[in-house]
Amino acid sequence: MLEIFLKGGPMMWPLLLTSLVALTVVFERIFFTLREHFHRDPAAVARIFAEAERGEFSSAQQMGARSKDYVARVLTYALEHRETSYSNAILQAANRELQRFNRGISVLDTIVTLAPLEGLFGTVTGMIHAFGLLGASELGAPTAITGGIAEALVATGFGLAIAMVSLLPFNYLATQLEQARQEIETAAAHLELLCLRAEKHSVARL
Repeated sequence: MLEIFLKGGPMMWPLLLTSLVALTVVFERIFFTLREHFHRDPAAVARIFAEAERGEFSSAQQMGARSKDYVARVLTYALEHRETSYSNAILQAANRELQRFNRGISVLDTIVTLAPLEGLFGTVTGMIHAFGLLGASELGAPTAITGGIAEALVATGFGLAIAMVSLLPFNYLATQLEQARQEIETAAAHLELLCLRAEKHSVARL
């Protein structure tokens, strides 16, 4: 493998750096995804809804404050600031949580595009060097040319491999981000309806 890597030319080093960045992002995001999965607490979200429906907003905030679920955190922040602006509070809390899910996705998106281009550039420079041997007078020049082209294609192969390996986690993380956005939007809309209903019941009792 090391011999093949060295035959790929100077562009193999930027490709190696690109692959290390991709692996770092993927492993960090896998750890983040697993941690968020184990922190999910649908029961806490249900208790927040139940308390809000009864108009016990302070109790609902306490329920959410004890949970590490990202949906519960958004709802708790919205309840804490509902007197000033519920919509702005939801927007701020949702953006803060979604930024955590979005971290690293843009890096993988760039790598999926950049790695094949790096490989292609390495192949082009390698072929330029190989065809430069056409002016040589040695009888072995044709063999050197074909060998040079074969070595130049190594860079493209590595670039495509990096892009393909990065594409799968990129799509998975993008899906996780979209799911988190939908869950937050659905929960926020439901909580807003419960708050309005509870407030109307309070006014009716008065």
